[in-house]
Amino acid sequence: MTALRYMGWVTGCSVFTALVSIIWQAFLTLKTLNRTTVLLTGLLAIESSLKRPAYEPAPKVAIGYGACTDLQINATEFLNRFYKGRIPKVTTSARDVVKNEDELLQSFAYYFQNGAAAERVMANGTLFKQLIGYAKVMDKERIHWYMGGNAPLMAVRFFMEGAEVLLGAHMSKKLRPLLPKEIRLAGEEIPDDDIHIILEYMAGDAWGLLVAPRANRYILHSDKNNPHIRAVEQMTNALKLYQPQLLVVSGLQMMDMFSFNPGEREKRLQQVKMQLTSQPSDTRNHFEMASYVELKLLQELRHFVLPYVDSLGMNEQELSNLQQVLTHDRTTLATDSNPRIAHTLDQMRQVFINLMEDFSVESRSDPKRRKISRLHVHTLAYQAILTIADSQWKNTRAAAAKAALTAHRYVCKSQFINPESVLQVLDDSFATSMQDNAPRMRIGAASPVPCWKEYIQYGRQLERIKVEICVAPVLVCRVARKTAGAGDNISASGLAAQL
Repeated sequence: MTALRYMGWVTGCSVFTALVSIIWQAFLTLKTLNRTTVLLTGLLAIESSLKRPAYEPAPKVAIGYGACTDLQINATEFLNRFYKGRIPKVTTSARDVVKNEDELLQSFAYYFQNGAAAERVMANGTLFKQLIGYAKVMDKERIHWYMGGNAPLMAVRFFMEGAEVLLGAHMSKKLRPLLPKEIRLAGEEIPDDDIHIILEYMAGDAWGLLVAPRANRYILHSDKNNPHIRAVEQMTNALKLYQPQLLVVSGLQMMDMFSFNPGEREKRLQQVKMQLTSQPSDTRNHFEMASYVELKLLQELRHFVLPYVDSLGMNEQELSNLQQVLTHDRTTLATDSNPRIAHTLDQMRQVFINLMEDFSVESRSDPKRRKISRLHVHTLAYQAILTIADSQWKNTRAAAAKAALTAHRYVCKSQFINPESVLQVLDDSFATSMQDNAPRMRIGAASPVPCWKEYIQYGRQLERIKVEICVAPVLVCRVARKTAGAGDNISASGLAAQL
């Protein structure tokens, strides 16, 4: 009898413990949903302030260069089907150029295990065609064809945000109908578009012993058209009459590790520089960064492009790479795919200081140089925008909120944001720097997008310049449906809000 009583007592305790656990989990879920709803309501309220008056003309945006067709497939499903049993062990490096299957698998494994976005050249055209052939034999519902390329994707987003758009790109008859007819095209018709293979994966996807820490994509290309950016000249001619408020340069990563004739790449970049420097001072120039591995190209961009833009857009990997190039003249591969806000802000300050110092030294001998006045970094968990205070860039808080909402909508492929589809990544406060005693900012109902002003010192004379920084939390899509092109859409939506 005593044993039966004891068993009953144990069973009762187990039931009680399980019940408490269920109630506690329900409480935590409800608390998270309430916080998500509060943040969503705040972000939507800020976004609604961006409505342009009916009497105000649409902003004019021009963007180049290039276009392609994206072939999107699930990475682990594709590799497990065609390369089963060839999964590499954990690797600490990746090839800059992919020449064979072993290098492909090693390169993918490196970025996959780090959850880092990457874009790599496949120098083996035969293997590239073979991979496309593999994809085509998969079930039709498992592969997806899209219009691709940084410039076309950003152009469509600008159009969706109400801008008048000029796109500099060569396109085939097959690709042109995928572009809204209202978007003007400066570029020739070509017989075939370059194809990019997009290997997408979700957070938690496993490939052998490797597990992806976050959703992302690995892009392979073997382009023949885009590296030459042949639309530059047609776009330069069109700009003389178009006179945009914003000129965006993107797609230059197609030049990365491409085999040009001696001096040819520099000549093409010289044309980009001429296009940027020919714009009037009231036209703002923006450069969209991308995945680069070739130090020499990044050094050329520092010479031909960076001095002549007002604004830069990039993700956390590209920020780290740019900071290393500007500070130490070297590149970096995968970095933390979900960096702390304080770390990102410190890197942004360093990039800003480097570019301001370059401007201070060189502007006397080169009056065409521009002072950098805006940096936008987009990460999985947040958007960070730094602008020179009281500059021509308006609505910085609203731009950060818009970019954060665009991130969720694009990755989830839904305009409606369901709080239950959101993964909360950020805490309710963050440090503004990794330095000791740095101020902390709270994220909540009273301030869903914290903004503040501070002074940044640069140069030997320790000049001070006042900047505004805004950080918006991203309501991370719990089940990502598309990551390729997210950065282009996020960056364009943020820019559109500041015109």
